[in-house]
Amino acid sequence: MWSKLPHIVLKYRFILIVSVALVTAFMGFMARDIQLAFNFNTAVPDTDETYIYFQEFKEKFGEDGNILVLGTKDSSLYELENFNAYKRLGEKIAESEGVTNVISLASLQNVVKNTENRSFDLEPLMPNYPESQNELDSLLDKALSLKFYTGQLLNPENGATLILINMEREVLNSVNRNYLVADIQEMGEQFTAETGIELHYSGMPFVRTVMQAKTSNELRLFIVLSLAITALILFLFFRSWVSVVVPLIVISVVVVWVMGFVGIFNYKINVLTGLIPSIIVVIGIPNAVYLINKYHQEFVKHNNKVKALSRTVRKIGLVTFITNFTTAIGFLVLLTTDIKILKEFGMVAGINILATFIVSIILIPGILSYLPPPKGSQLKHLEFKIVGKFLMLLDLLVHRHRYRVFAATAVIITVAIIGVTKLYSVAYMVDDIPEKSTLKQDLYFFEDNFSGVMPLEIIIDFGKPKSTLNARNLRSVDRLETALEPLENVSSPISIVSFAKAVRQAFYNGNERFYGLPSPSDRNVILSYLSNQGDNANFLNSFVDSTGQVMRVSLKIADMGSIKMDSIINNVIEPEIKKVFDDDEVETAVTGSTLLFVKGNKFLIENLRFSLLLAFAIIAVIMAILFANVRMIIISLIPNFIPLIMTAGIMGYFGIPLKPSTALIFSIAFGISVDDSIHFLAKYRQELFAKKFFVPIAISNSIKETGSSMLYTSVILFFGFVIFVFSDFGGTVALGLLTSLTLFFAMLTNLTLLPALLMVFDSGKRNQNFHPLIEHYEFYIEDEDEEIDTQNLLIKENDPFVGTTDKE
Repeated sequence: MWSKLPHIVLKYRFILIVSVALVTAFMGFMARDIQLAFNFNTAVPDTDETYIYFQEFKEKFGEDGNILVLGTKDSSLYELENFNAYKRLGEKIAESEGVTNVISLASLQNVVKNTENRSFDLEPLMPNYPESQNELDSLLDKALSLKFYTGQLLNPENGATLILINMEREVLNSVNRNYLVADIQEMGEQFTAETGIELHYSGMPFVRTVMQAKTSNELRLFIVLSLAITALILFLFFRSWVSVVVPLIVISVVVVWVMGFVGIFNYKINVLTGLIPSIIVVIGIPNAVYLINKYHQEFVKHNNKVKALSRTVRKIGLVTFITNFTTAIGFLVLLTTDIKILKEFGMVAGINILATFIVSIILIPGILSYLPPPKGSQLKHLEFKIVGKFLMLLDLLVHRHRYRVFAATAVIITVAIIGVTKLYSVAYMVDDIPEKSTLKQDLYFFEDNFSGVMPLEIIIDFGKPKSTLNARNLRSVDRLETALEPLENVSSPISIVSFAKAVRQAFYNGNERFYGLPSPSDRNVILSYLSNQGDNANFLNSFVDSTGQVMRVSLKIADMGSIKMDSIINNVIEPEIKKVFDDDEVETAVTGSTLLFVKGNKFLIENLRFSLLLAFAIIAVIMAILFANVRMIIISLIPNFIPLIMTAGIMGYFGIPLKPSTALIFSIAFGISVDDSIHFLAKYRQELFAKKFFVPIAISNSIKETGSSMLYTSVILFFGFVIFVFSDFGGTVALGLLTSLTLFFAMLTNLTLLPALLMVFDSGKRNQNFHPLIEHYEFYIEDEDEEIDTQNLLIKENDPFVGTTDKE
């Protein structure tokens, strides 16, 4: 098959190029309607018990993360003119399409006793705009006496206050959320311009909208940056516009295919899939470098363009496919996880890395066949003195100081392993956002003044319908809330118990001394009032299910990181729940977006560890098939495993946590770095046969010929991934920087440690009657060129696409 590949690629180049163009047009058509992800992307599989329970919670009580929060801490807010502007702001927001409810200090609902109907009614504390400062002060004093809102809407210690904005579920998970959030921000900015009072924004809808906007912006930014940086490096290396434009055409085609596959699979662009086009640009360029570099090397030997292209395709066609395949393995192993966002990322990236080989092997030789032969100026890079001297230095190092290479490697590994022991895993709900960003600073505002905005829910199922208002059950829930009240970075709980306390205060005409659960003496009267609620039971419906059997206790928690969140949930909250509800008939559970995040982070790390081990195993099997030699398998894997240890050590020393974005580095980098080993070993096996199995000369020639391509591709990969440091997401910055370092280390180990290992542990002896796969397809001697019918591949003089003809 591979021996026939040059004939197919070159003889049918026009048909193949047109086919690629048609497929690209189709992919562009399929990409026209791709959308950004608006829904909450959890890493917990939908078969997990926690995920199922959370879905049941949402069916009963609705979304827990549907509240956008505006906050301020400015004493001038309580001046008459400013306060009335604040009230107008709340009313304007409430009129917005997609907003179900707005609660603020200016729109407080007060529970009042209706003696005529023997029920409790909700009445606005400020139905009209205050007309004087004295009236406003009086109303504010009354608001302070409503203990139900203390800590929830108002911080009585410093005057900080909130506007809570509930969004419709349909809006929350659609593009309309972005428009609504933008409208609310515009209203807030107008309020600030009018009053000079600064507003802070947070809540899950706001956080998700901001992060989604950044993802969209960075998708475009990184595509442009990756194309620009690779074009610049290609030009610096090759000093030829042909060697720049042709690879960019290939990569641009594959980027269109990426977006097309996203559309075909009906995926949406999220923080991971948004990185794929840029990753494809960076990973795809090495194909072009190896192919063009080999083409130029072959052309210099005999000055025949067609023969050079034919040899290029035949000599490195298989090895290019294998390197693309091993790179794709680093992504495709993610399909073995139970996590949707990882599966989507792995599927699209893996398929398009394989597609990169197809497009490269068709377009690069095909386009070059229509262009004039390379001129002398285009071939100067083959004798790039700096590269030549560097490779000569490495060759001397391997031949004369290989044991020092081993000693230095041993020291580096020892130091790195110490760093690995310092490695830890943590992630945040609002992860990767710079500390100085407005989003992060606003989040700190809410954590400092209201203990945070991240939702956490406790569900209590009493086992019997209409049992949530049972006095004994209310007291039990009250004991739980009292136990949770002192927790740092956790807000005061709010539940039907809070409402029952507010009702008792209302029963006693608003006297704040009576804010508490109904006592035995007034319980029956108050409960009889509650039974007559009728249409005024909206609050009850938000915290008790339709059967009256299941109760919800809502908390807000600071974004303290997965380690602390996990600890406080498992070591404090759940033990307190068990301490209060030791009755077998009562079922309890902690749920909510926050818990799902904590568990999802664990799932991600565990799945990525497994996928990395699987990638190791699959690539080892590939090496076994290629080389059919256990010693060669070990020798090929060691230089690519050490850079991973070095990177993990750096993470440990510099306190870079292991989280989903950084855990991805290892499987991606391993799949890419092993490409250099395959290229080097393929050339080494070829040189062994050509040089009568004399290892030193075979290694020297391999370093000289493949070394330049390895250097070029490593530099491109290094700077290609470094562009991610321009991201606003810390995880993306770490992904780019650490992947760049890992690939740089891998280049050094593959050019020093790999040949040093071969010098010591490979005798060079081979059974000439047995050829492993890599030799059977890739290896051949020069005389076999006679088998290639180059006359059938010659470009005819009347070919309208040709610039110059070649004749044997």
